Amino acid sequence: MTDVRFASGPVRVRVPATSANLGPGFDALGLALGLYDEIGVRIVASGLTVTIVGEGAEGVRRDERNLVVRAMREAFDELGGQPTGLEIVCTNRIPHSRGLGSSAAAIVGGIAAARALGEDGMTDDQLLRLATCIEGHPDNVAACLYGGATVAWMGRDGVRAERLDVDSTIRPVAFIPDASRQSTKEARHALPQTVSHADAARTAGRAALLVRALGAQPGLLLAATEDWLHQPYRLGNQPGGAAIVQRLREAGIPTVLSGSGPSVLSLASSEEQCALAVSLAGSGFTAKPLAVDREGVVELPVS
Repeated sequence: MTDVRFASGPVRVRVPATSANLGPGFDALGLALGLYDEIGVRIVASGLTVTIVGEGAEGVRRDERNLVVRAMREAFDELGGQPTGLEIVCTNRIPHSRGLGSSAAAIVGGIAAARALGEDGMTDDQLLRLATCIEGHPDNVAACLYGGATVAWMGRDGVRAERLDVDSTIRPVAFIPDASRQSTKEARHALPQTVSHADAARTAGRAALLVRALGAQPGLLLAATEDWLHQPYRLGNQPGGAAIVQRLREAGIPTVLSGSGPSVLSLASSEEQCALAVSLAGSGFTAKPLAVDREGVVELPVS
């Protein structure tokens, strides 16, 4: 039993894919992309039913260990109690284990759906804190929550994030591997325990430049996306992605590893550059031009 008041009708939320790091913004910068998962939920008399359509439908759990369910349970605890039963439908379009924020989308979407069902509400700051606690890092979940580009950090008061404007000419292109997958945890094993002061200083400078380039000077993106902290080590284990990054950057197109990979992301600044990037994809990867998502997680009408 619970004293929490829940909405009587179903709710539906939409959550964007995200790309973290963007080169030098390691564990801090994120960008929301126009590729979406949707989650529909209604409260029922008892039990748990999870239906999954689309990406990951064959391999994703349909019980309490499902990531959307776990996020909802955590959110309901924050709200003060669990509902009698849940019926959940997940429509997945974000590829899993490809560096495009599928886990962040599941977490933010689950919490947002629980928030929409709970009439007592939850602030965005509370959602960000809870999502970061579940995910383990704030870069993807911040962009997923707020849309656009975000910079996130951990401070004395916990996790914080600020939304950044993104220049309207920027045209992201995701290069998604047809077969290979990788978890963030696995990719971190490729990183050294220490880096040189020179590499840290150069990367910090590029990260500062990247904030300026994203917002108002996309012509600076090629220089602003250079990185010496994580990409050289991760790309060394991903020859297909490394080849695309090198090929596109040599063509003057700002290109980075998307999160920890294995997907790659270009930040074209014109339709012509976007088309050139797609033409240089090569085999083994699907090039997918995307918009910058500028809304983040949203609640949709229920038909």
